[in-house]
Amino acid sequence: MIREKLLSSKERLSGAGARVLETPIGWHVVRFRDLFDFGKGLNITKENLQPSGVPCVNYGEVHSKYGFEVTPRKHELQCVSEDYLKKFPRSLLNKGDFVFADTSEDIEGSGNFTQLVSDDTVFAGYHTVICRPTGDNDSRYLAYLLDSESYRSQIRTAVKGVKVYSITKSILKNTKVWFPKVQDQQYISKFLDKKTTQIDEAIAIKEQQIALLKERKQIIIQKAVTQGLDPNVPMKDFGVAWIGMIPAHWEVVRFKNLFSQSRLPVQKDDGVVTSYRDGQVTLRSNRRLEGYTEAIIEGGYQGIRKGQLVLNSMDAFEGAIGVSESDGKCTPEYVICDPNREGISQYYFAYLLREMALAKYIQVICNAVRQRAVRIRYNNLASRFMVVPPASEQEEIVKFIAVEKINTDDGIAHLQSQIEKLKEYKTTLINSAVTGKIKVTPEMAGLNKDVQDAVEA
Repeated sequence: MIREKLLSSKERLSGAGARVLETPIGWHVVRFRDLFDFGKGLNITKENLQPSGVPCVNYGEVHSKYGFEVTPRKHELQCVSEDYLKKFPRSLLNKGDFVFADTSEDIEGSGNFTQLVSDDTVFAGYHTVICRPTGDNDSRYLAYLLDSESYRSQIRTAVKGVKVYSITKSILKNTKVWFPKVQDQQYISKFLDKKTTQIDEAIAIKEQQIALLKERKQIIIQKAVTQGLDPNVPMKDFGVAWIGMIPAHWEVVRFKNLFSQSRLPVQKDDGVVTSYRDGQVTLRSNRRLEGYTEAIIEGGYQGIRKGQLVLNSMDAFEGAIGVSESDGKCTPEYVICDPNREGISQYYFAYLLREMALAKYIQVICNAVRQRAVRIRYNNLASRFMVVPPASEQEEIVKFIAVEKINTDDGIAHLQSQIEKLKEYKTTLINSAVTGKIKVTPEMAGLNKDVQDAVEA
């Protein structure tokens, strides 16, 4: 029998330093273990997964793809062999079951879960804990409850770890959950379904607008570095498909006649400089300090100075090309170049080379042992022809792109700010609804009189 008590008004949640929960009188609080039965996902590895068979939800899908809810009718899942059906029936999910990831690389991800919302045959996979609701509570309400900040704070204060945090059955069992009567749970879940759908749709529209702005920026840059800023000048064929026609008065010169490879020594206090896929080349400390693999022995490091053209040989094909903002040092995998004649703007050629990379031209001219193992070397570029506008045009193009980037990036930043505010509102709305701070009526849940009578019956 479930051990429960009526909340008078306040209840201290579990976990060191956990907050005090305030809910309306009449709501119930119980331990998580009193509302759920527990199971374990399949003891498998990635090697056991295959394209067809029985769909399987692994911790990766919980963390990155299909958090909160999942169904193979809508979401693409990897599978395991049908042989598992007879061998491991206890790892099969029922509709309404929750699948928690049992590890997380950060505190924020501790408590991430998904819920099976269809009757399909689905396994819980590796690094997962199955939580099956018991009793007659509304499973959709429980999903919103488990996604609330008030609930998740209990897990975040209980988990332990350094680089990886473990979310054990014991931690889950000792958390507290709360709920009103079933009818009110249904009102809350329907209200939140309606509101969160509206918020998610608004976020999706803004994300699409961001994608369009990024696409527009790339088109503007590509056109500027390959065709210039004057649409009325005579054109000629460059002879390379990704560029096509170029202004007739532009030169065509091999890269080795424009840039030479730099080999500077490392200075005593040089910090590590990184070339990022967005085109920025700067000290790591200017971007972030965590998440890098530090070399025990810094063999072969080379010096790099502000204003030099830099290509990350392993990531150049994804756009990791730019002009260094900093003095420092970098690995020998970086190709560092200096102009070897007057009238050459490294900033213009950084844009041009990034366009070559994003157009996949760098992949074409480089050999790779396997996919994503493309490495660009100076010799790969040395004999390639580059378009060379007059020096004054190079400077005009660089200034034009800088202005366009500022305008576009400001627009993107504004949209991203709006998205963050919508996400914060969604989080607050869910937490307020499942803690009773919002009194959800049938009308707010979108129920008409006939539906309301049916629910109450």
